[in-house]
Amino acid sequence: MAKKNNPANNIQDLQFFGEFGGVNPSIADSSTFTYLAGKTMGDVFEGNREGCYLYSRHTNPSTSYLGQALANMENTKGAILSASGMGAITTTLLQLCSAGDEIISSRTIYGGTYAFMKNYLPKFNIKTNFVNTTKLSEIQNAITSKTKVIYCETMSNPLLEVSDIKSIAKIAKEKGIKFVVDNTFTPLIFSPSIMGADVTIHSLTKFINGTSDTVGGVVCSDEEFISEMIDVNTGSAMLLGPVMDSMRAASILKNIRTLPLRIKKHSHNALYLSIKFQKDGLRVVYPGLENHPQHNLMKKSMNEDFGFGGMFVIDALTKDKANELMEEMQERNLGYLAVSLGFYKTLFSAPGLSTSSEIPEEERETMGLSDSLVRISIGLDDDIERTYETMRECMQHVGIL
Repeated sequence: MAKKNNPANNIQDLQFFGEFGGVNPSIADSSTFTYLAGKTMGDVFEGNREGCYLYSRHTNPSTSYLGQALANMENTKGAILSASGMGAITTTLLQLCSAGDEIISSRTIYGGTYAFMKNYLPKFNIKTNFVNTTKLSEIQNAITSKTKVIYCETMSNPLLEVSDIKSIAKIAKEKGIKFVVDNTFTPLIFSPSIMGADVTIHSLTKFINGTSDTVGGVVCSDEEFISEMIDVNTGSAMLLGPVMDSMRAASILKNIRTLPLRIKKHSHNALYLSIKFQKDGLRVVYPGLENHPQHNLMKKSMNEDFGFGGMFVIDALTKDKANELMEEMQERNLGYLAVSLGFYKTLFSAPGLSTSSEIPEEERETMGLSDSLVRISIGLDDDIERTYETMRECMQHVGIL
């Protein structure tokens, strides 16, 4: 019988000691590091000396600890941290692509990623073809001799479409194309590297940190690619300088220990509410519901112990009702009308007017991203039945139930 993948075990099995025996590793509050011999410094600059730190724009002990934890979680050999999720995305794509290259990307992705591909990369003569990555034929038809990267999110923002990572990885490998996956919505739930992805990216700002007090990102991949990214002469992560502070790295490392418990609770709460609201007659988008187009695909490919994720979407019928509903839910202390996700308290936003506003209106309409949709990142509510009853009262108050 094949050994079951449990990324939570990979986190738990890490053991770091502080400088004086602390149960948390010491924080390396230094920008630069000293050497006892001039030759050692030269060797480090040339990449010929392991285990020595050069400069915190490159890496330091605190970022290394967190990087190791995230690499373990994602079953990769290496990881490099960045100061934001966008820092991880942009440096990865700039490392993989040069002038004249092309990217195939999912059409439903985070608005900042879309804007970078659509509006910024053309400055460097890098073109992106946006397709529906839930349809393998669209990916295959978009491949040209210039295609260097296929990019998608395991669960798309904000429509919660689930791509067939294993099948896309097979296509990419056959064509010699790098496959990059953003796993921000589904840490622990999916393991893209095991499914064939070359690079896995997270915005650490969201579920992994979980307390909405830190911005950060990570790129997880093999040692060769991570070494390329931090090369002092040609590495995008080194030369563009998207550095994570050591204090922030230490903070996220503490929070990642509770990630398995949090993800299970987020998923439990999201499934409970989705089932309830669907029975009430609302249009609900959640991969845990049997009517979700990729429900069965996700069941076959996920690490099932962690559920279907903490994100769901409801249709409030009109833009005005969506805004009214969110204002009412905040007034009733159900959560906050705010962007982002993965907080211990519920966050809700209208993505068409916020996190996906960079996507032109006509394209949002084509993909089904209407202004009436409300994206809900459910919190860690202990009494989810009470949350449901209060949310239902809000919906009745604004007239969508």
